[in-house]
Amino acid sequence: NEQEHARVWFQELGHLGSTAENLLAAAEGENYEWTDMYDRFAKDADEEGFHDLAEKFRKVAAIEKTHEERYRTLLHNVEMQQVFEKAKNKGLNVIDASCLDVIKTHDLIKEKLNEGYDILYIGKKGHPEAEGAISIDEKRVHLITSKNDIQMMDPNKHYVMTNQTTMSLYDVYDLCEYAKTILPHVTIEKETCTATKIRQEAIKNMEEDIDIVFIVGDPHSNNTQKLASIASEKKEVHMIESLDDLNINWLKGKKKAAVSSGASTPTYLTNQVIEFLHQFNENDPQTFFKQPIDLTKILD
Repeated sequence: NEQEHARVWFQELGHLGSTAENLLAAAEGENYEWTDMYDRFAKDADEEGFHDLAEKFRKVAAIEKTHEERYRTLLHNVEMQQVFEKAKNKGLNVIDASCLDVIKTHDLIKEKLNEGYDILYIGKKGHPEAEGAISIDEKRVHLITSKNDIQMMDPNKHYVMTNQTTMSLYDVYDLCEYAKTILPHVTIEKETCTATKIRQEAIKNMEEDIDIVFIVGDPHSNNTQKLASIASEKKEVHMIESLDDLNINWLKGKKKAAVSSGASTPTYLTNQVIEFLHQFNENDPQTFFKQPIDLTKILD
């Protein structure tokens, strides 16, 4: 949790870039240290007669120089899409757990870049999926988070517009429609995860007599947040990671509940919430008991 909190606040400060951006920033920082900072420290120490200390500063500078070289080598590997190949060449067993929908989007981006298009990529800044897409070509793949970003694009260029697969269908639709009004040479290629699409449409079209909605999943997940956002337009919504987070007081006076979940939420956790709600009776304290989570079933 603390790591995730740090990531969120670092992102808000504007310091969380793509992998390539972070490697470049790290390399430039190391360059400053060995070409400027430690060099000045060594000169000042020599002038003041601390020659042993000056020599230590020079040795540290030499180490920082190797750090810069290492970061720039990694940056080159990322830019040339060589990370997996180098891992295989070292005999490492590479397991690619990428979502097939994400791979499909990456293939589309590469194909359209080769055809001469720039890419307008609708996504969330700092999200790993968006970072991966932007890193394909950081000069020609443009992150779109709002209508203001679209307004910054050159109307004379030819674009293909696609999106992060876990974005809201409705947000993507609005941005695509807006792009068509101001960019005469834009082609729309919407890419939404099937599981995400089904869940968002179900939440959008839920029955009117639903009193409360539970979204099961990581509250930091863009997928989960979008489901909650759609549901909150009409209903009381609670995002929970598991049954443990469900507050009994939320259910008082409620007659009908709806449950959905992020596309990557283990089915076991969602079903456990559903089973609890089926048997719950606010007038019978014996139904308040929550079964403990069996961690071994999460991986089933």
